Formats: sequence, structure tokens, C-alpha cells
Amino acid sequence: MGNTSKKLAAKCTLLTKEEPKYVAATFRAASKNSERIREEDLIVSGKLDPVSLEKFWGPQIDPRLAQYLTNFLFGAGQQKSPTVDFNRFAELYVYNVRGTVEERMIVIYNCLGMDYNEDVELPYQLLKEYCESIVSTYMKMLKSSSSKRVRSWQDKGFRASASNVQALGEAVAATVGGDLDSPQHHCTAAQLSKWLQTNVLLRQLAELVYVNLYGINKKPGDESPAPLPPAAPSLLPAADGLEAMPDYPAVIDLSHIVWVNSHLPHKYQHKWRFLFSTNIHGESFSTMTGRIIDQGPSVIIVEDSSGYIFGGFATAAWGFGPNFTGTDEAFLFTCAPKMRVYPATSYNDHYQYLNHHTKTLPNGLLMGGQFQFGGIWVNAEPFGEGASAESCSTFRGYRRLSKEPSFRIRSLEVWGVGDKPALDKDDDERDTSILDTNPEAKAILDMAGRTRHSEGLREDPPL
Repeated sequence: MGNTSKKLAAKCTLLTKEEPKYVAATFRAASKNSERIREEDLIVSGKLDPVSLEKFWGPQIDPRLAQYLTNFLFGAGQQKSPTVDFNRFAELYVYNVRGTVEERMIVIYNCLGMDYNEDVELPYQLLKEYCESIVSTYMKMLKSSSSKRVRSWQDKGFRASASNVQALGEAVAATVGGDLDSPQHHCTAAQLSKWLQTNVLLRQLAELVYVNLYGINKKPGDESPAPLPPAAPSLLPAADGLEAMPDYPAVIDLSHIVWVNSHLPHKYQHKWRFLFSTNIHGESFSTMTGRIIDQGPSVIIVEDSSGYIFGGFATAAWGFGPNFTGTDEAFLFTCAPKMRVYPATSYNDHYQYLNHHTKTLPNGLLMGGQFQFGGIWVNAEPFGEGASAESCSTFRGYRRLSKEPSFRIRSLEVWGVGDKPALDKDDDERDTSILDTNPEAKAILDMAGRTRHSEGLREDPPL
């Protein structure tokens, strides 16, 4: 780093020990080695360039976010400044990556062309567009990334369409009000403060965006003016199990994956394991259950014939039985037409149920609610029919997931999340006889005095 960058970095006490050389290098590239950045270095002919800040941030940034950043850096209206110094440039990074709630509120107000004031309400539409610009920039970074994690999805046809990116931004913003489906026209500073404290996804998105924009992921000795392509984004899990399929018919979008994955317990967010798809394995309940039983926690994703996409996170491994299983970490969600999550209420423990070939109990897969009135019900016979009840006390804020109460399944997928669990029976498989799994047959042979020849043919257990 040159003397100019060292002098700049020394002026800012907000940065940690390793950050000044990266932030200063980015500042130096934009300011052409001077101590201030001029607005004309970022804006072409007085108008917002189609890819503003293109001189060193390139196509990674959404044009709306570029405008918001110039509002923060240079001000808006009569208070607009022709230049910005290094401290202000560094503040934009620090406030977004590890700022306090108040500092992050200052960023949002300033980016939207307003001075932070506890008495000033923020128009919800502006906040929604701000969230959309963050999400859009993150997705642009995904597309430009060369990481294996991103490629594992993109190579199989998973994309980030503009409509779904917009829907994810709307979902991030919608939690600022009390009613997710009918947000108010304005939000107060108190609502914004609470929202910033609880909205983990927005904080993660902003951190990833600014770490990449400011080149913090560069390798030591790299003096190139532009940041490197993003490191493997932590919000996107690795895809496991798609390698052998040359043409995977992707139903969900990268935006959907980020949305659902961000709500999973952290220990499961690093990997999604492909287990079942009706588009690949056919419409068979037996095939589905054979592929998902004993696979650990999983995500069920359903698309109905109307194009609604929804599902649930099952915390327990699936298995046949007469009782409900799972824990209060389970949730239901929608991906289309809107992205919403419905967490457990703890009112009851009807999180997941699976049964087949029984005469006295329903045969199918259920998540939430009661028999005949489930949040998600997938019928075993005939497979392809499902239902979503109008109300479900198992999950908070629940709204019917499908367009109609009863629906036809257009596609259904199941993904195991996290690492595949180690099963005890795998270790004992060599020492298992068919009689061990059928004690009644074993007892009948004993009563008849018949010799069980297989008892003497077992291998000695390994040392």
C-alpha cells in the first residue's frame, strides 16, 4: 500500500487492524490517489450511470444501491457536497458491517436522502426499494462468483430471476410492520430500530455486500483496484447429490434457497442434500418415503398446479409411525407468490407425521395442524393430491400455503439439510439376520424346536 493509502488509513479509527489497507486501496482507486473522491468520479454527465461507481465496483452493484450510496457519501438536495473524505467512505463500510442499530439507522435514512431523526417516519415503499437493492446486489455478486458452491447450483439450472429477487427484498422489508401482508405506509424510528435488531437476514446480506464492495476478501499483496469476485457466500448452502444428473429441472430459485436457508438452525445451513423430486423419481409415495426416511432434518418443497411454491422444515428424520415427531424449530414457509415464514407456536407438537399402508390412521405426510386439517398434507394414495388448511395452530401467523385448500401437486422435492446423519444400523448391518427383524418368526421356530442354521454362520464382529 502506498504512502497515500497509509495516511488515509491512519485518519480513521473505526477500522480494525487488517481493514485499512483494503478500504484505503478501494478509496484510492476511486479518488485517483487523492484524499477526496469527487462526485464526477462516480456520476457521468450529472446523471446516474447505468452501473454507477463502475470505475471500481463494476456490474456487481444494483443501480439503485449506487444512488443510495452517493446519497450517503455526498448528501442530497441543498446539503450535497462535491467531494467526500476517507472517514465518510470508511463509515459506510463500518456501519453496515458491524454498526450499532443507531448507526445502521443513520445509513438507511442518509441513503434514502433523509437526515436521521427519531420523529421522522420513513415511507415503507422507500424502505422496500432499499432492501430490494441490497438483495439485488447480493445476487449480482452470486452470479459473478466463481466459487464451487455457487457453481454447484448454477450449473444445474438454478437462477435468480428479477421477480424472485424483488420478492426476497419485499420479504426482508415486510417484517418492519405488524401485518406481513398489509404493511403500513410509513414506519417510525422505533419500528425501524426493532426491525434492525431482529432482522438477521438483512444484516447478513448487507455485511456480505459491503465486504465484497470494499475488497475485504482480497488476498495479501493484491493491489488491483477492483475487489475480487465474492468469496463463497455463507447464505447459500452447498448443493450435494446433483452431480450425477446432467439436466436437473430446477423448480425453485436461488432467492428461494437463500430465503429458506436463512431461517434454518445455523448447524444445517452449510449444505442441502438432494433426496427426492417427482420430476426425476416419478409420482410415487413409496419411492419418496424410501428416499427420505432416516435422512435427518429436511426441507419439503411443493409447487401446486397454480404455481404457488411452499413447504416446511422438518427437524426430525422422517419415519413411519402413529405419532407426531419433530421439535419447535420446525417451520412452514412460502416462496411464491410471496416469501413468508411461519415459526412454531408451541401450542401443540404436531410438527410432522408420516404413515403408509395403515387401516386406522391417515396415510400420507403431514406438517402442522390436525388430521384432515394440516398445514401441509400430501396424500399417499393417490399420490399427487394435497391440502393446506385455512388455519393451523401449530405455526404462528399461518396463512393457507396453497392457492386452493385442496390442490394437485405439480412438483415435490425433498432436501436433507446439514450433514447426513450416521445411522447405528449401518454399523450392525453385517451382523443382521432376517430373523432379527422378525422376532415373531424367530419365536415360532423356537417353539417348534427348529434349528436356526444362520446363527452359526455369522461373522465374528470386527476387533
